Amino acid sequence: MLKRWYPRYHVRKLVDLEPAFLLAQGFKGIMIDLDNTLVNWGEVEVTAETVDWVQQAKGAGLKLCIVSNALEHRVKTVGEHLGIPWVARATKPRKAAFQKALALLGTKPEETAAVGDQIFTDVWGGNRMALFTILTIPLSPREFFYTRIVRCFERRVLKRLKKKGIISE
Repeated sequence: MLKRWYPRYHVRKLVDLEPAFLLAQGFKGIMIDLDNTLVNWGEVEVTAETVDWVQQAKGAGLKLCIVSNALEHRVKTVGEHLGIPWVARATKPRKAAFQKALALLGTKPEETAAVGDQIFTDVWGGNRMALFTILTIPLSPREFFYTRIVRCFERRVLKRLKKKGIISE
């Protein structure tokens, strides 16, 4: 039962993902969560380091798409700034937003990765679509109040993932 929440890969932050690694795994498309993965929660400011990573990934031939439960105006602002498509109000872990992102990317599930900081939205939703799921550590301790509640349950799953050696931190 817990396997639905197991990420396939784990990195500290998005910029630690090497585009060459993703290409070597056969990925053509990457779905990226917004809050606490791409930018700090509630913000639209993208760090220079993240902008550089996005440019490197795009330059390597990877297609990127933001998939976020956040409201349209914030997701659109970041997407336009980075020059990548987006899906807002995604209601992750539901499949519809991931299916829409696959259409925007023009990729199949087996050639697409989903990156995010939450097990019960990003990882579970990506696993439901048979995507390669990548868990990151949240960029900021600031979060939506509901997310803070869910993190209590997430810590239990993370503890089990660490015990099984699936994640290292």
